[in-house]
Amino acid sequence: MTLTVAFQMDHIRSIKIAGDTGFALMLEAQRRGHRVLHYTPDRLSLRDGAVIAMAETIEARDVEGDHFTLGTPERVDLSTVDAVLMRQDPPFDLAYITATHFLERIHPKTLVVNDPTHVRNAPEKIFVTHFPHLMPPTLISRDRQEIEEFRREHGDVVMKPLYGHGGASVFKVGREDPNFGSLYDLFSNLFREPWVIQRFLPKITEGDKRIILIDGEAAGAINRVPAANDIRSNMVRGGAAKPTDLTAREREICETIGPDLKRMGLILVGIDVIDGNLTEINVTAPTGIRAIKRLGGPDLAVTVWDVIESKVKA
Repeated sequence: MTLTVAFQMDHIRSIKIAGDTGFALMLEAQRRGHRVLHYTPDRLSLRDGAVIAMAETIEARDVEGDHFTLGTPERVDLSTVDAVLMRQDPPFDLAYITATHFLERIHPKTLVVNDPTHVRNAPEKIFVTHFPHLMPPTLISRDRQEIEEFRREHGDVVMKPLYGHGGASVFKVGREDPNFGSLYDLFSNLFREPWVIQRFLPKITEGDKRIILIDGEAAGAINRVPAANDIRSNMVRGGAAKPTDLTAREREICETIGPDLKRMGLILVGIDVIDGNLTEINVTAPTGIRAIKRLGGPDLAVTVWDVIESKVKA
């Protein structure tokens, strides 16, 4: 099976190929002989009902600093391609949401990974609250009285933006923290949305597992250990990736949420689990595939493309 596939992504020149899941998927698509197109979200248009992108063919190479060659831009009606992989990084803002509105015009005739309607309807820090029994105690609010009551009940908490990403603006706040008032004012001025307040999990020092689910099934994982004197395990914030296996509790979490992910067309998902607590379900552009392979785990790009090809064929 030879497909034409388009990657909607941040420009290929800006990515860090050593850890970029989209790049791994591009390499695997190329290895299988698929025709691969590249375009950035700002070159996506809706014209008289047709979804159009100015896209280039791309040749990808796993060579840092010399990792791509682009062809001549061409105007492509995305309803004529076999699959579109929506791989641009957050922020999950109105531009991101608009792109999902465009892409749902062509899905599922053109398979969009992940399903754009459910990407739009499943913001990672809200979607996860459908499974409160799997989570630490969590409040989403900007009401100071509610936040103060939550802190009185749970003590140390973590505060983070509802639509944040990459570990930005994540703070631990103590039960009697004199910085809380200033932090509350700062968040109030920076964010119009509510923010997330969760009970602090002390075992974050032992790691935050990123588990990849493919078509609803647990497929691989890494344990991301925070740097010294930091609670953020994101690798872009200095977290170190370590090989890991899944515990019985983590398998239970995957088996609980997996059927919903599959039903919603969320083919590639990354969840975050700390000390047996589900904290996020990442459906926009989840990462971790390259780190899993580098640490001796399976090449999940192969599994993802097996699923995509089977769905396109069906």
